[in-house]
Amino acid sequence: MVRAKFSARTALALALALGVATGGFSAPALAKEKKPEAPKIQPSKAFIPVYVAANKAIEEAAKRQDVIAARAAVSEAETAYRSAQGKKARDEARARYDAAVTALGALFTAEKEAVEKAFAAATIADDNFFAGKLALELGQLSHDKKLQRRGLQAMVDSGKMAAAENAKFNYYIGGLAYDLRDYAGARTALQAAIAGGHTEGDPEGLLADAYFNDNQPMEGLKVLDAAATAKGASASEDMLRKGVINGYKAKSTEYAVSFSVRLVQNFPTQDNWALAIAVVRDMNKFQNQEQIDLMRLMDRTKSWSESRDFIEYIQAADPRRLPGEVLKIVNLGLASGKLEASDPFVADAKSISSGRIAADKASLAGLESDARAANASAATAMAAGDAYLSYESFAKAEEMYKIALTKPGVDSPRVLTRLGIAQTDQGKYAEAQETFAKVTGLRAPIAQLWAAYAKSKATPTP
Repeated sequence: MVRAKFSARTALALALALGVATGGFSAPALAKEKKPEAPKIQPSKAFIPVYVAANKAIEEAAKRQDVIAARAAVSEAETAYRSAQGKKARDEARARYDAAVTALGALFTAEKEAVEKAFAAATIADDNFFAGKLALELGQLSHDKKLQRRGLQAMVDSGKMAAAENAKFNYYIGGLAYDLRDYAGARTALQAAIAGGHTEGDPEGLLADAYFNDNQPMEGLKVLDAAATAKGASASEDMLRKGVINGYKAKSTEYAVSFSVRLVQNFPTQDNWALAIAVVRDMNKFQNQEQIDLMRLMDRTKSWSESRDFIEYIQAADPRRLPGEVLKIVNLGLASGKLEASDPFVADAKSISSGRIAADKASLAGLESDARAANASAATAMAAGDAYLSYESFAKAEEMYKIALTKPGVDSPRVLTRLGIAQTDQGKYAEAQETFAKVTGLRAPIAQLWAAYAKSKATPTP
């Protein structure tokens, strides 16, 4: 399982945000605005008295004590919902909020009838614009999202809005439709908002969510991928983490790895490294030789999450093969509290590795000599490189791996990965990135993460 923290837009939070965003929108102000791109808005004579009556009814309703008290109850329920901890508490708080909204809405029977009369009296586009404006205001007053959406849609459909406002209102419509679980309607509105140039509020992220929540994960991932590619380094952390999580859920190795790499390139925090490494580990069938190089990256980024991380590292390294590296990881795990000294596995690993280190170090010179021999095999040179890498003799390891690459039958992806690690650990970040770029096959995701790490070290985040 991938364990990760990632932000999610709650339906209530979105509805409240939309209410604030559209608050204070008045028809007279719209009518008097003189923007070149905005069509003139002039309702029909027959519509005006119907509009005035409905508008007056809404204004008076807002001053009634029963409405004021009911709105205060909604506000109190909202606050309780925001502060609730745990699923049970949040579910109960949400139920109280919904009940408060329902009670508030029941107070507006007459006002809703007045708005319906306005829609019925509308004969031209300008009338529909103002009828929509009435519906929006009453919807905000009563916290009625369906009414808000209807009002916004009528205003957009009237064709009486400036292009920028039209795109913004489509975003609001999309948000409300999403909140009402009309995901198809949300997508239509959000696509229009994006096409119109609206960028505030992460419309692409909400559009992707409208696909994810409608059981269309690959479509959602396509949206996120296109948006993240277009934004480049300015893509938000939330967008990239959303791509990682949903790529993982959809079992799309391509998207999960791609978003993981971009996440740690742009936001190389310990939490993000832990997430990216966990995703790459869980979505690929790595054997010990691949696993150890991924776990080495976890060590460099200090992104240990659980005891499993240390145990898998120890298993991949093997105390009989790389005793020095195993002992280092055992001690790190014990110091972190994620390993227990009384655990037989841990105790055995520590005992075996401790007992082999002296002899293992004494063999290094002989391994190097054998690797430098003219008739040395790729395996011999690679073994020498592995030994030096495990004891953090990175320059020596680099030499041995470069010799291995000149030999026939070399496992190039494996040797290139470790050559890049040795270069990274020496601060040769540009060379390391070039080396990692040559890695193909099963190891490619590991190399991509290492390349992101080398890049982050070369240009650390301020």
